Amino acid sequence: MKNQLALLLLLCLNSMAFSQRSTVSGTIKDNTQTPLLGVNIVVKNSQIGTQTDEKGHFEIANLDEGAHTLSISYLGFRTRDVPFTLTNGKAQDLGDLILYEGNEILTEVIVEGERINKFSRKKTAYVSKLPLKDIENTQVYNTITTDLLESQIVTNFDDALKNAAGVENLWTSTGRGGDGAGYYSMRGFSVQPQLVNGLPGLTNGTINPANIERIEVLKGPSATLFGNAVSSYGGLINVVTKKPYAGSGGELSFTSGTYGLNQITGDFNTAINKSENLYFRLNTSYSSEQSFQDAGFRKSFFVAPSLSYKVNNKLSFSFYGEITQAEQTNPTFLFLNRGAPTEAQNLEELGYNNKLSFTSNDLTLENPTQNYRIEMDYKLSDTWQSQTLLSKSSTSTKGYYSYLYDYGILGNDTFTRFINKQNANTQTTDIQQNFIGDFKIASLRNRVVIGLDYFNATEINNSTGYAFYGNVTPEGGSNGDNPFTADVETDTYALSTAAVDAVLASQAVGNNKSKYHIYSLYASDVLNISNNLSAMLGLRVDHFDNEGNLVNLDDDYNQTTLSPKFGLLYQPILDQLSIFANYQNGFTNVAPQLVGDPNAGPQTLETFDPEQANQLEFGIKTNLFNNRLNATISYYDIKVKDRVITDPSSPFNKIQGGEVESKGFEIEVNANPVKGLNLRAGFSNNDSETTKSDNTEILNRRPLEAGPETQYNFWANYELQEGMLDGFGMGLGFNGASERFAINYASTGEFILPSYTIANASLYYQANKYRIGLKLNNVFNKEYYKGWSTINPQAPRVLLANFTYKF
Repeated sequence: MKNQLALLLLLCLNSMAFSQRSTVSGTIKDNTQTPLLGVNIVVKNSQIGTQTDEKGHFEIANLDEGAHTLSISYLGFRTRDVPFTLTNGKAQDLGDLILYEGNEILTEVIVEGERINKFSRKKTAYVSKLPLKDIENTQVYNTITTDLLESQIVTNFDDALKNAAGVENLWTSTGRGGDGAGYYSMRGFSVQPQLVNGLPGLTNGTINPANIERIEVLKGPSATLFGNAVSSYGGLINVVTKKPYAGSGGELSFTSGTYGLNQITGDFNTAINKSENLYFRLNTSYSSEQSFQDAGFRKSFFVAPSLSYKVNNKLSFSFYGEITQAEQTNPTFLFLNRGAPTEAQNLEELGYNNKLSFTSNDLTLENPTQNYRIEMDYKLSDTWQSQTLLSKSSTSTKGYYSYLYDYGILGNDTFTRFINKQNANTQTTDIQQNFIGDFKIASLRNRVVIGLDYFNATEINNSTGYAFYGNVTPEGGSNGDNPFTADVETDTYALSTAAVDAVLASQAVGNNKSKYHIYSLYASDVLNISNNLSAMLGLRVDHFDNEGNLVNLDDDYNQTTLSPKFGLLYQPILDQLSIFANYQNGFTNVAPQLVGDPNAGPQTLETFDPEQANQLEFGIKTNLFNNRLNATISYYDIKVKDRVITDPSSPFNKIQGGEVESKGFEIEVNANPVKGLNLRAGFSNNDSETTKSDNTEILNRRPLEAGPETQYNFWANYELQEGMLDGFGMGLGFNGASERFAINYASTGEFILPSYTIANASLYYQANKYRIGLKLNNVFNKEYYKGWSTINPQAPRVLLANFTYKF
């Protein structure tokens, strides 16, 4: 018996010796030896992982002896695999491990740590085409995160952009061909959202929020890196889509609300071949919504497949697609007369019944849209990476479009309706080749991007001409008297497809096809003169080749433009406080114009120089209290010169030389003062004026596209962290703007839309697998308007209910 017990004890000790467990540890830093917080560390082929602390340190315990591999990933950095071996139960310290900046593909987060400052996303590879932290970037940009959108139960793109400081919706999506997407005012200039994942992605409708990971709003002229096709002098809007990740999971969500809103969304991610690092993600949505007015609706189906394939640590591929089928009635804005005074000078005098749509659900537009993007990333060395990108987009409009215009002929604030049948399509192709480097020359760190860009746009328009289709008055009256005929007609005009088609039968159908190409070479370098001082230098050479209407050779032209960029940034407290200044450039290629009185002889074609916009800006950025307080405060001055306008002494002549100055300041704050509480606030003030022009109608006046002078937004979200109410949360906020000009010309006078402040609130419960939420928009049911030579009524109080299940 004693021998047997001894043998058993020996076997147990043997087994314990062979199953010893140990610990691996290390510190993760970037190329500047800065520790990285929140890096994902996963032991391959296991469910074991962790994240780094604020010092970049990590430790994983209870590992079996033998060979293992750590997979280290962090947003904006290239994933790194680190092999190691544990023997004899000894702990192993891997020391400092360096991550190099690169793509944004993440591995699965096994350990979910607390996320600090959920409304702030201060590192991106798109804004500068380099993976820079916001605090080391001389350009100002706002980021609207998916956490913020979830907190607010956002169901449309217009509501999402209310979170960006200084961005105001001028008018919502009309769905019409060519420019049917929404228009927004930014730093005194109009812009449309035309960028997806840093590449052109057009739409004639509205952007579906179901596939949005975040929205990046870049401020100021940005032509140096992005050209002029997708940006404006005030900035640009880049939508970053959801991407595949290493792991499986997803969610289903249903939102229902006032005015017939029903929206169901799905998000599904899985491994097609885990051993080959091949992952697939699908986001999809179906939405239908009616209008608060007497007619109007929108419905859409959206699907967005995406694929990522990591061949090895050097080579990876990704594919993203977005396909939308949408149908809507176009909002019939009241267009004010731009050439003569209106009878009413404000809304009270106008007597507008904003519950009237002046359309019917029989007259609709279809807006099918497709956007595709393919990316190949190849690690040439530890310091250089190749990025090859191809994007294609196609957006169409088919159906009935109408507008209401006050010609001032019939009196009684009568607006005349014109209608046509749209049949238009725009297709774009963009090819980019970027070489991204991170290296030192004489101890000076350089982060460089050198890129080639080819962009092509083809527009086809087979729409009918516009036909007169009756008149309306703002309070609801109607008549059939055509203001452009001598007789007084009493015809009636039914808002049906059959009646409209009968009128449009006499209208000519267009047969227009136009095309243009842009060839570009750009380079940008962020030079670290010291650890605290850096400079950004960039230059773009842009050649614009316009074929115009393909059957008319006289409208062909080409231009070559240089677009420089320069910035300086000093960090008194490294990674916590920076002082910056920048010079940024934007431009617009101006098409040749026929000039000369046609009654005096043949007109001649006159060419013009590109318009130029130049911005000077300075400010500060903070990243204080371990990322709990992010703030940006900046002052900018944008001067646009060489604007082409109509000669006031001759309507047949065009002259160049107008100038516009737009200046102001912006403040954005994201804070996480205590656990569970996230705050977002923004404030902007803009002073915009046409300072030089031979056209006295606009001289020394604020341009209509500048929107309101003052804008502000605030949102606070608090979630209880413990006790019986753990998981319950609430959100409160508001957004508003000062009054703005709907019309502002010397001969017409001013039509001013009043200021507004709109309050919003939410309440929710969040558990591990599901979330239930309620949201009330426009809590006090305030009547308010937006516009750009138009009067656009906004939605009254809306209640939303959401249920989301995560798996």
